[in-house]
Parts: sequence; C-alpha cells; structure tokens
Amino acid sequence: MDVRFQVGKQRFNFRSAGILIENGHVLLHKEISAPHWVLPGGGIEMGEPSEESIVREMKEELGYAVKAGHVPWIAENFFEYEGEAMHELGFYYILTSPVSHFQEGVFHGLEGERLIYQWLPIDRLENYELMPPFLTGALKDIPEATKHVLVQR
Repeated sequence: MDVRFQVGKQRFNFRSAGILIENGHVLLHKEISAPHWVLPGGGIEMGEPSEESIVREMKEELGYAVKAGHVPWIAENFFEYEGEAMHELGFYYILTSPVSHFQEGVFHGLEGERLIYQWLPIDRLENYELMPPFLTGALKDIPEATKHVLVQR
C-alpha cells in the first residue's frame, strides 16, 4: 500500500521519481488529459525504501530494468491537483540502464493508455509544462550533491 493519506482538506503523497537521460533527452510522462509532464515514478509503499520504489515502478510501468543512483533532489511540493491541496515529498533518482530505451515520439507503457511517455529534449524543456516547475531549469544542471527543494504555489 502506497504511503498516501488525507488529513482534513490536504492530501499527502510520498513519491519516488526517476531521471533517465539518453541522447540529450529526458524521459517524462503525463496523464493523457493533463497539460503537464512529470518524471516517471510513483508512490512509495509502506516499508519500502524509496530507491527500491523507483526501480519497481520503472519495471511495472515500462518493463525497464534500471539501477537507481544519486539523488540530486529531495523535494517538498505543495500544490493543488484536481481541486485538492497536495503535500508531496519526493525523492528524485538518477537512473541508469544497461540498454538504450530512447525512441522518438509519444508511446504508452505497460499499464495501458492512461499515461503517455515521451523523451523530451533537455535543451528545450521551457517549451513544456513540467511539474514540479523547478525541474525545467534544474534538469539542465543536475547537482552532484543532494539539494532540498521547497516548492510552494
């Protein structure tokens, strides 16, 4: 069971996300009806280390065998989603894979057509709406040391 819960009118989400970069592009996904893109990942299950969570999510969602490495960002993200106040704590991992997964255009994962995936060019991310917004610039200069990011909208 994912670590997600509601307290009053605010919802908490504990998330692990992956940064997979190939050929100057980063892998992102979005819900088919949503305007914004996010890094792939998902909820961290109770008792599950965040590093194992992103490896599991990539396998479940795309069939990709990845290794989680450095964590450039731990982000506290406060936002509104579908009319609900959200408080998200996210761990962002650099991912590596023994094989290339890069492909042109939009594609779907193993879980059906609810999500679309696309490799977007890092040097043109400002042309897309990324969430959380700090990623638009941050993915162009990934820090070597872990940084805490606070996003309040």
